[in-house]
Amino acid sequence: MQALFDYIISTENRYNNAVKIDEKELIVNTEITERDHIFVNRIGTVVSCPISGQSLIKEGDEVILHHNVFRRWFDAHREERNSASYLDENMYSVMPDQVFAYKNKDGWNCLPEYCFVKPIYKDDEWALKTDENLKGILTYSNDILSSLGMFPGDVVGFTPNSEYEFNIDGQKLYRILSNQITINYGSKTKSS
Repeated sequence: MQALFDYIISTENRYNNAVKIDEKELIVNTEITERDHIFVNRIGTVVSCPISGQSLIKEGDEVILHHNVFRRWFDAHREERNSASYLDENMYSVMPDQVFAYKNKDGWNCLPEYCFVKPIYKDDEWALKTDENLKGILTYSNDILSSLGMFPGDVVGFTPNSEYEFNIDGQKLYRILSNQITINYGSKTKSS
């Protein structure tokens, strides 16, 4: 199966809404509402690439996707529906602009429009563990940011409301459009 313009993506689970407690599985979310997006799986495997054009992404690569690809929803008549990407229970037709990064033998790679930033937490014994406002560590970059002198490990600033939260390999990261990165504070390891 191959699509003209879209990727065909497979997944084992639509949702990441289960946690293990004392060798038992607990489902932490069972609703389908506007709030369930945080529990939607956002990682799939490429079954086939589009026929048209060249792609950095290859068959078998893992990809990070928009949460609406696998999500179910209720229409105006309260009928449960699948996303527009749905082909069958484990297969989805995904437009290229819904793919943010891919993982091959070299690790995670961002597409040119996107990067992933790890939030920085305030280092204050009296503050709650909250994210530093509009600042983080560039974790997964792209060629555009690299050409501008920004590399993984650099502390970067970004515009308000540009962060889109993901859990990748067990860590909280923000997906941010490359053009929303506003400043490079330099490497976290450099002394200031």
